[in-house]
Amino acid sequence: MRRRVLLATISAVAVAVILLGVPLGIFGARYVVATQEQRVNDRTVSFAATVERAVERGESPADDQLRRASEGRSGDLAARVTVSLPDGEQLTYGEDPNPPAILKSAETDNRAWVSFEVSAWGVYVQAAQIVALVVVAGVVAIGAGIAMAVWQANRLAAPLVYLAASAEQLGSGQVRPSLEPSGVEEIDLVAAELARSADRLAGRLAAERQFAQDASHQLRTPLTALSMRLEEIMLTSDDDDVVEEARVSLEQVERLVHVVDDLMSTSRRSQGGTTEAVALVDVVTQQHEEWADTFANAGRELVVDVAPDHRVLATPGALAQVIATLLENSLKYGDGTTTVRSKPSGPKGAVALEVTDEGPGVDDEIAPRVFERGATTGGSTGLGLALARDLVAADGGRLELAQRRPPVFRVFLAGVPRTLDPRVVLPPGTTISSRGRRRGWLHHHDED
Repeated sequence: MRRRVLLATISAVAVAVILLGVPLGIFGARYVVATQEQRVNDRTVSFAATVERAVERGESPADDQLRRASEGRSGDLAARVTVSLPDGEQLTYGEDPNPPAILKSAETDNRAWVSFEVSAWGVYVQAAQIVALVVVAGVVAIGAGIAMAVWQANRLAAPLVYLAASAEQLGSGQVRPSLEPSGVEEIDLVAAELARSADRLAGRLAAERQFAQDASHQLRTPLTALSMRLEEIMLTSDDDDVVEEARVSLEQVERLVHVVDDLMSTSRRSQGGTTEAVALVDVVTQQHEEWADTFANAGRELVVDVAPDHRVLATPGALAQVIATLLENSLKYGDGTTTVRSKPSGPKGAVALEVTDEGPGVDDEIAPRVFERGATTGGSTGLGLALARDLVAADGGRLELAQRRPPVFRVFLAGVPRTLDPRVVLPPGTTISSRGRRRGWLHHHDED
């Protein structure tokens, strides 16, 4: 839509400039030519009257009069003046003009002839200046039209992009978007309806989650009691058949407990992701505060080099856990200064977060399977990096070992588009000022 608005507005301005500018340029040029021709004609008639008065006195026009007539007043073009007196005498003043020329002549009552000849090139230069002025004005008008088109396109397109992001966020089950008026009535109507739909959907999701939690609790309580009863029978009964039946029943109960847990996990996953716009420096700084003293006690330094404008789409808690895992891994197996830095990755605003140290690195034997569960060099369970990789993948990112020696673990995260305000595209929650939406705001906080 933004491109269409730009093209439509710029095209309209260009057509208007052409339709007005071309006739104006032509009219201006012709007006200049006509004005100069009229001025030459007026000079001719005026000097003819001067010559007539001189002839009546029996005199010839003086050289000073011929010079002033040739030079004219301010703004007049220099002319070649020719005077033919009744007695046959001919007087001239001025240089021959370069062709083409404008020639005007007049005859007095005493049969004296006066002619003015002016080079048309000077007139054409003035006409060209008028045309150039019209062209400059047209370019300025088109530039102003482009600026207005960009402003109008952004004013119309930005709320629509925001609505699309809000709808996508709502569809994924995340927090409801904030709704700020855009100034465009139609867009505000759609936004208001989206807010009402968000409130209704949030209420239903809250009811479903509460029901799932209640059902889980109601199932777990009798299952736990049944498990305890079966275990008591197994411990107190002397009948082998009874003990065997109790053991089989206990296995079935435990299997049923696992089924309930799996169903609850699936339900939570199906409710949508929890990604939001996160300032990467805030999460890293929080982890630096937690780990700086631990590194200092080990005689090592923890350095943070994260750009304050790097924003990513991630789950804050999961991202913090991933960074903590990498820092713990560096503290345990690395050496020297541990550095956490961020840098752009790719043209779409993605961000790469690197954790590196000055240690010996990762052994070639374990490097290919460093993210596999149970892969360890000893002294750990081998689950930390595997869990970190799963957490990053759940947010649509990627964790990899970018370099073995010195070790560089790199987390690739999706970035928030720089052309949009992340607080508008993926806002933290509902900020609805209308009294009609008051109940939805309260419901949101009650749910929290």
